[in-house]
Amino acid sequence: MSKNVSDHLVAMLVEAGVKRVYAVTGDSLNPVNDAVRRDGRLEWIHVRHEEAGAYAASMEAELNGIGCCMGSSGPDHIHLVNGLYDANRAGNPVIAIASTIHTDKMGLDNFQETKPELLFQDCSKYVFQAGTAKQAINGLQTAIQHAIGMKGVAVLGLPGDVAAAEIEDVHTANHNFYTEARIIPSEEHLSELARVINSNEKVMLFCGHGCRDAVNEVMQLASTLKAPLGYSFRGKIFFDRKDNPYAVGLNGLLGNKSGFEAMHQADVLIMLGTDFPYSEFLPEKCKIIQIDTKPERLGRRAKVDHGYCGDIKSTLKALMPLVDVKTTTDFLDKMRKLHQELEIDYASYVSEKGTEKQIHPEYVAALVDQLATDDAIFTVDTGMSAVWAARYLKGGTNRYLTGSFNHGSMANAMPMAIGAGLSHPDRQVIAFCGDGGISMLLGDLMTISQYQIPVKIIIFNNGTLGMVKLEMRVEGYMDWQTDMVNPDFVKLAESMNIAAWEAKESKDVEAALINGLNHNGPAIINIFTDPNALALPPTLEFDQLKGFALSMGKLMINGQFAEVVDTTKSDLKYLRELL
Repeated sequence: MSKNVSDHLVAMLVEAGVKRVYAVTGDSLNPVNDAVRRDGRLEWIHVRHEEAGAYAASMEAELNGIGCCMGSSGPDHIHLVNGLYDANRAGNPVIAIASTIHTDKMGLDNFQETKPELLFQDCSKYVFQAGTAKQAINGLQTAIQHAIGMKGVAVLGLPGDVAAAEIEDVHTANHNFYTEARIIPSEEHLSELARVINSNEKVMLFCGHGCRDAVNEVMQLASTLKAPLGYSFRGKIFFDRKDNPYAVGLNGLLGNKSGFEAMHQADVLIMLGTDFPYSEFLPEKCKIIQIDTKPERLGRRAKVDHGYCGDIKSTLKALMPLVDVKTTTDFLDKMRKLHQELEIDYASYVSEKGTEKQIHPEYVAALVDQLATDDAIFTVDTGMSAVWAARYLKGGTNRYLTGSFNHGSMANAMPMAIGAGLSHPDRQVIAFCGDGGISMLLGDLMTISQYQIPVKIIIFNNGTLGMVKLEMRVEGYMDWQTDMVNPDFVKLAESMNIAAWEAKESKDVEAALINGLNHNGPAIINIFTDPNALALPPTLEFDQLKGFALSMGKLMINGQFAEVVDTTKSDLKYLRELL
């Protein structure tokens, strides 16, 4: 039987390791849909919105190494863009097929005409529009190799007539290469790095997602150096564990005093596998060392004194024999004490629990941390949901946490959970959703229902765009148009054949969570949380407040808003008095 281009594409996707595609079929995408059906090896997931499909594919790529989404002509594949931006910035290898109008209709401003090669250029590592059958096959081979090699999105523009065209076997690799290069700095650079570490007493490690496969090596270095260990949001799930004697917390907008202070009191800060974006929170006086696989990232966020290209696992293995064991624990003990005091402060919000329809979200997040399995996968929305995840979700034996941490998009948690739930049905998948986020892509709850994906969706229902409201107040604006009128999420879930529980009072939260998390199938747990819950720690270090003052001009301190006209000594003295 002769094969068309779509048959070859399906075979190549299977060979590359793709298990399923997320798409809405139609028009120019129908030849690919038909090829997937006839081949039978790929699962076609009919999402309700292509953006959700792109997020789901991104999550599958983050967990498994490759993901695939598709969109039909014009407005359909345009819907992919936001999710692909997120995937590309997160370094997730996603193959996107953007089918489009027939080649003989192009260039004439025809119905649903777009230019994929321009449209996707800024959210991908590679984009190519095929004009012939042979180009389509070679283009997909190259696209897959770009995605897995450069860690990002690759897009193939595929006209409908090309997708349906018959073609003989094409001379191409028809195979993709998952290289695992060992990247380490030169011997000269390793010696220099060791000299800097050995000649300074107070060393702090700050670890990002690039340490995902090097947890043991990072912990060994922290033990050798008696170093406080901080982490970015993407890195926290690997190190924020109750049994980690070096953990001092996050830094940045969602960070805390101990994570901030450890950086600023260190003699040497070593940034490992992180492209930490919050430059205003990074120190200026200590020596900074940065190690990353991508040399273009070195020094772009901070005053880096020594930058090295290397993967964290290989580099630390090569470095360890050159590093002297430090014996004094004074710096570590001081930062750990500060961190533990902050943990007690955070726990106070948990114990108070809240009042009717104003349940403390801190209490909810802490309970989820207690009840979740040791290998749970958490996805979190951008906004206040991320705050509670940052503060209260801890690492486990094999827990994983992710969100739109680089792109910062709303509505990401639920579709990411779709990808996690389908690719890892054996693990508990929990989405932390704001009511604003879940409302934005509400239709894809039906994707969860249709495929009975066993994800647990916790809705922090505070009737407002909480983080936006806080931002507007902090920046001196009236928080206008931030309140929300929400549907009855329980009735909505039940109409979609999804089990649901609800908590309006703190006494009902634990039972709702236990029932939802233990349910054999998809579940929604709708919890009415306090819209006025604060996103900033109860106390902040003076220097950290100064950073906020410089960037915002207004601060929230212990629940009160303080105006900062400028950063004169008198203003800073006033801030010190408020602390």
